[in-house]
Order: sequence, then structure tokens, then C-alpha cells
Amino acid sequence: MEGYDYEAILATSARVNWRIEDIIGGEKRLDFSKPFMPESLAGVRPVSSLTADEQLLLNQIRGNEYLYIFGLVEEFILPFVMDHARQYLNGDDYRVRALLQFAGEEAKHIQLFKKFRQEFDDGFMTECPVIGPAEDVRRAVLSHHPLAVALAILHIEWMTQRHYIESVRDDQRLDPQFRSLLKHHWMEEAQHSKLDTLMIQALAEGMTEKEIRASVEEYIEIGGFLDEGLKQQVEFDLESFIRAAGRSVTKAEREEFVSAQRKATRWTYLGSGMTHPKFLQTLESLSPAARARVEELAPAFC
Repeated sequence: MEGYDYEAILATSARVNWRIEDIIGGEKRLDFSKPFMPESLAGVRPVSSLTADEQLLLNQIRGNEYLYIFGLVEEFILPFVMDHARQYLNGDDYRVRALLQFAGEEAKHIQLFKKFRQEFDDGFMTECPVIGPAEDVRRAVLSHHPLAVALAILHIEWMTQRHYIESVRDDQRLDPQFRSLLKHHWMEEAQHSKLDTLMIQALAEGMTEKEIRASVEEYIEIGGFLDEGLKQQVEFDLESFIRAAGRSVTKAEREEFVSAQRKATRWTYLGSGMTHPKFLQTLESLSPAARARVEELAPAFC
């Protein structure tokens, strides 16, 4: 497993730390004349019935959904990290400080995405429903074994890294403000992926192969739970698009929309995390059979 170090992670976190008021609000406004999401994640072009203007509308609806989903998952990451940190309060100071910094940054991200949602609602002028509520999602996810939850969180952390580096960072067509939000989120999530790897190492210590593989099955169950939520979100996004575009869709158009967006959301939130090399490396360190199990399932989400 990667040789990450709490002291080094804490030092990096201090260097990249930012304030919400420095990246959103005032003159830092969303530009609704530009797309928010890279096409590799938004997947709007396969919906052949959309005009260019309608593709832009759907892209921005997906952007709103994207940051909301991040905020939603961070609602269960925050209490999980706090619970994990509590058992080390009388131990390694660097470990405790790094984990508390992790938790504080997740709380900051939740607040950031809420501020984004306010600005989006003000500028987009069409209501865009989202899945939830967060308390129900948090309760369902945290009911699983801690190692399963930690694996789900690591999946999300590496997914975030992959999206920014491979699809967002160099895409100059995107709204600069939206790119800035994703950049600053990525800067801190880069440290969280290291800390979560260390959490997994600590949680797995002393576990048998059978116990580890059972936890991986629970990680897969968490993925299935989130996949059902994403299925509902596609329906919400369709209804949001219909209201924003001010037109109806035929049965064939609806089927094409749902099929294309289901594939896009599955890759965005599930496939891109399940197949990340660093995530698979961590699984391999726990159990080669666990890695093989996830790799066997991944094509359905890619």
C-alpha cells in the first residue's frame, strides 16, 4: 500500500488551504453562456434530439447535479471521518490533526456546494430537483461495515481526482468559475485520498481474508444503493430539462435521453472510481480476490 505520511499530508493541506469567500460570491459569478461540465462526464451529445442550446441547458443541469452529489456524499464522509479520528485522540498528534483537518475541509466543501446551489438557482431560473434527503443517504451508507464505507469514500476521492485531471483541468471551453470550484475541491481532495488510504490500512489491520471480502461485498452494496439514486436523478434531470427548454419530448426522445444519461451518470460516479488504478491498487493490497471481484463488475458502469 502507498507509503503516505500524516505529517507530510498535514503540511500539504496547510499549503493548499483556501477560503470559500475567495472563490465564490461577489464578482465571482457563474457564466450561463458556457458549459459547466466536460462532455466526457456530461454525455449530452448522444441525445440526438437536442439542439446546441438544449445541450448547453442539459450540461448545466448536470453541473448542478454534479456538485450536489459531491455535497451529498460529503454528508456521510464528515461523520465517518470524525468517528474514525475519535479513537486516536490520545495517540499520534499528526494523525489526529490530519484527520480533523480532513473533516473540517469536508464541512467546508458542503458549505461551498450549498453556496453554489444558491447561485445556480438564482441564475438558472428553473427548479432542478435532486435526490435525497442527505440524512437518509447518510444513514443507509453508514449502516455498513467501516471498511466498506472507507472503500466507498476512497472510490469517491480517486473519482474526483480523475475527473479534474483527465477532463476538467485543460478544458478551456468550460465556465471559468465552475472550473475554479472544481480545481479548489480537487486540491484538497488530493490529500483526502491519501488519508483515506491510511484509514483503510488501519481498519483492515487484523481482519481475515473472509472479513475483508465481506466488506468489499458491502462496498458493492453501497455502490448499488447509489446507482439506484442516480437512476432517479436521471429522471429528475429529464424533467428539469423539459421545464428549462419549455418543450415536450416524445416517447422515443425520452427513451434516448434516459439511456444516454444513465450511461453517463454510471461512468461519472461509479465506473470512473471503480477502475481508477490507485483504487484498484488499494484493493489489491487488501485482497487480490477483492480486486478481481470489482474488476469483474466494473464494465457494467463504463
